[in-house]
Amino acid sequence: MTKNFTVSTASADDGYALGEIHAASWTAAYAGFFAPEFFAQAVEHRRTKWHDVLAKGGEDSVMLAVLNGRPLAFSYFGSSPTRSRSAEIFGFYGHPDGWGTGVASALMTATLRRIREAGVDEVHLWTLRGTPRSRSFYAKSGFTESGAVRGHDFGDGNPIEQVEYELTFSTAAGLLA
Repeated sequence: MTKNFTVSTASADDGYALGEIHAASWTAAYAGFFAPEFFAQAVEHRRTKWHDVLAKGGEDSVMLAVLNGRPLAFSYFGSSPTRSRSAEIFGFYGHPDGWGTGVASALMTATLRRIREAGVDEVHLWTLRGTPRSRSFYAKSGFTESGAVRGHDFGDGNPIEQVEYELTFSTAAGLLA
């Protein structure tokens, strides 16, 4: 079967699809990091929050990747709140059904192209230290660890260690070719 990827800016009508991707991704990758009761609430929040995010609009961007007609990954990015003249990818999630298909790579390429076209030369993101799948994906996408580490509290009062990844387009030759 031919893989037909499409990547576009998410519309206000995509809230349900984003929520399903976010919830499924969290369920597959993060369950072991949280107490079950908190985790169930966190997953439900991620399932329902995207309608409001998309309705607000604003300066941040959400892109949705579709494989053969099925939404399977999304990115959420904008100006970095901590680094001037830099972008931050606030969220990058793929439905487990899309893992290994290339849909996430197509989305990352489109996301980085959009950031670069906005005139930004640097982008960074944070990911949990204990998620080797995401860390490997970011490294394959041209990101390197910055050396920065932080504890992030997702709302349960138990900070989890995150590592920062960064990419400078001028040193990532051929990335968007």
